[in-house]
Amino acid sequence: MFSIFKKEIRGFLSSLIAYVVIIVFLLIIGLFTWVFADGNVLALGHANLDVLFFMAPWVFIFLISAITMRSFSEEINQGTFEILSTKPITDIDIILGKFFAAISLVLFAILPTLLYFFSVYQLGLPKGNIDVGATFGSYIGLLLLGASYAAIGIFSSAVTPNQIVAFILGMFLCFFFYVGFQQLSNLNLFGTFDSIVQALGIQFHYDSISRGVVDTRDLMYFGSLITVFLGLTYIVLNSRKW
Repeated sequence: MFSIFKKEIRGFLSSLIAYVVIIVFLLIIGLFTWVFADGNVLALGHANLDVLFFMAPWVFIFLISAITMRSFSEEINQGTFEILSTKPITDIDIILGKFFAAISLVLFAILPTLLYFFSVYQLGLPKGNIDVGATFGSYIGLLLLGASYAAIGIFSSAVTPNQIVAFILGMFLCFFFYVGFQQLSNLNLFGTFDSIVQALGIQFHYDSISRGVVDTRDLMYFGSLITVFLGLTYIVLNSRKW
């Protein structure tokens, strides 16, 4: 697994993908946090990073899908996946190596935003007038959300040898799992089951963790979602050997 992880990281760093993703993420989030819209930190005058944690999941839908679209699509299209499969590593090692490489890139993108937290912390009146617990809860939620998007993107990449199709499918699935179940529950189509439908979506659990309370139910949800999509990826890859 570690060899695949290193190979993926080298692949990211040797191309423009990693640098473009991190720069675009920080630029968009920075502009919305400090400059754009009436809800930016300076305009509202509140010591919080609500704008950052509201915008980041939407930006990640695009960026993480772009990161993961080549994970297996490129291997399948170029015929290198068959060669990779003959080496003394299991499909699970391959999947996990690519998954953790994608998470590492997401983490690298998130870490510089701690400067935003430090800035707001210093600007607060009095200094430090910010809900630290809720902020770091939001960071945990954002990392779990990014990991879930990465698992979905890797699955999408395994389904098709076309990177563009993988990118579009990844964005659609990430979008649906983030807001789709929430919107379905708002339609009141399922009666007493609406709350269950709502709890199937990422947004419900992301918002819960963002309040600063890390509930085991939310952790179990993200862990289950990641496991399901990585498991589906394993099934898809094995079906290509039949």
